[in-house]
Amino acid sequence: MATIVITSEEDPSLSVVRFTSELSWADAGPEVLAEEVSGLCREAETCIANGQWLDLVSLMLTPADLIFSKLSEKDLECIFTIICNLVTKATSLDEELEMAKQISTKICQQPNDKPALRLKILFNLYNLLENPYCKFYVYMKALDLAVSGKVTENILPSFKKMDSFLKDWNIGTVDQRKLFLAISNMLKENKSMSKDSFNFLTKYLATFSSEDASIMSEAKGEAVRAVVEFVKAPDMFQCDLLDMPAVIQLEQDGNYALVYQLLKIFLTQRLDAYMDFQAANSASLKDYGLVHEDCITKMRLMSLADLGSIESGEIPYAVVKDTLRVEDDEVELWIVKAIAAKLLDCKMDQLNQIVIVSRSSDRLFGPAQWIALRSKLSMWRGNIASVITTIQANKLVEDASQGTAQGVA
Repeated sequence: MATIVITSEEDPSLSVVRFTSELSWADAGPEVLAEEVSGLCREAETCIANGQWLDLVSLMLTPADLIFSKLSEKDLECIFTIICNLVTKATSLDEELEMAKQISTKICQQPNDKPALRLKILFNLYNLLENPYCKFYVYMKALDLAVSGKVTENILPSFKKMDSFLKDWNIGTVDQRKLFLAISNMLKENKSMSKDSFNFLTKYLATFSSEDASIMSEAKGEAVRAVVEFVKAPDMFQCDLLDMPAVIQLEQDGNYALVYQLLKIFLTQRLDAYMDFQAANSASLKDYGLVHEDCITKMRLMSLADLGSIESGEIPYAVVKDTLRVEDDEVELWIVKAIAAKLLDCKMDQLNQIVIVSRSSDRLFGPAQWIALRSKLSMWRGNIASVITTIQANKLVEDASQGTAQGVA
């Protein structure tokens, strides 16, 4: 297998054109080979002399499909490093974007052929770009390539930097929607990352506001999916879906009103409300892939958390039993489950048959929760101020006592 080693002072781009054209026309015979290679090299020299970098990129990309099948990954990476580096010579942001589009489009044409290498080339291109929108465009192409080429594991680490990326890209709402939905769809195929998929789906839905009524309907399917995923998830007990316009629209929809009602029950009501709802809509719940027994388990835990947040800090065992519809000997078992799920911090007083709650998780965080938090912070602030005042007063008394003692001495 040939290996590219640039040993002359010839421009690297011209060396690549010469090498790839010789490879492309190798089977055409000596005369045709010499003529074609000479012509392509003259064209490349003209582009270099006149600073026609976009035209040079187009010329160098022409044999890309052929060389991918004939060269080693090391040689391919070398060639595309030289091609990608041409974006640094762009004379305008528009030219840089067009060059990035041509390179990334060519790279993504055959995603199943050396997909990991293609993804690596795209990220090399990404790191050479200055135009923030160019970076976003190439990143989206990388997402598509990762899915099509089945190399999503190579792009997963980048999701941890998404907040930083968004700040750098400074993209608009429409582009954010595309990004969040693409990532969510990618992650939903990985069961171990279902929570991350849900989080990006929530970000997608949050980009719709009440002013987007004309396009809100495009989010209906994803809103339904978000509700169903939340209800199904055995380890998610809090979400912000209920107040999102993209989700609220389901309440007035003839096909999806039941979905919104179900979400409302899970976030604001208790087990008895769910049992009544299920009895009237069991077929619909099955159509969405919801398992009744799993829903009961989740609603029991969420109902118990709701008890802890509303009651005065002490919940009688009898109330737990009636609310969760369980037997006497199951009460403590469910309390332990709620503690394990981090829904409650509490102690069980078996002698007096009560649960003493020190903390309870809220199922949603809306205006009422903000008011309660503000009240708690004000109380804590007052308590801290009181402690500081007491410490200062004691210090003054102590200093005065020490001064008196020194005077007597």
